[in-house]
Amino acid sequence: MNRRRILVEFGDCDPAHIVFFANYFRWFDDCTTALFLAAGLPIRELFPSHKVLGIPVVEATAQFLAPATHGDELLVESSVAEIRKSSFVITHKFFHGKVLLLEGRETRVWAAAHPTEPNRMKALPLPKEVIESLSDKHKKAGKKSARNRR
Repeated sequence: MNRRRILVEFGDCDPAHIVFFANYFRWFDDCTTALFLAAGLPIRELFPSHKVLGIPVVEATAQFLAPATHGDELLVESSVAEIRKSSFVITHKFFHGKVLLLEGRETRVWAAAHPTEPNRMKALPLPKEVIESLSDKHKKAGKKSARNRR
């Protein structure tokens, strides 16, 4: 698990002064990047070294339980829930104080350029180092990300 703090800015909110729903999905992406970094897998180096384009989202869901507004400091707990052959599932829980605001889930695929179709990607098996670094036995519960958004 990785924990990350997010300060909700005025521009993150809609006219009702609550966080615009799409911002949570942007934060999912930020928190996934932070989770990889905390696991010793900096994406900036990881993708080129494995000749992959990235880890695109193929499914994302969110259950909105309570609103957040500008000025709120959120705590996000991100965890790897499942590791498959070429994909993995990450869960994100957003808290304001002790109140759970949102539970999110995203499925991502380890993807490279398709060998014959330039406008497509192809799923590849997750490398052993990625599986080991993201698995429960190799991560430290509660490790905080060094890069928190303020």
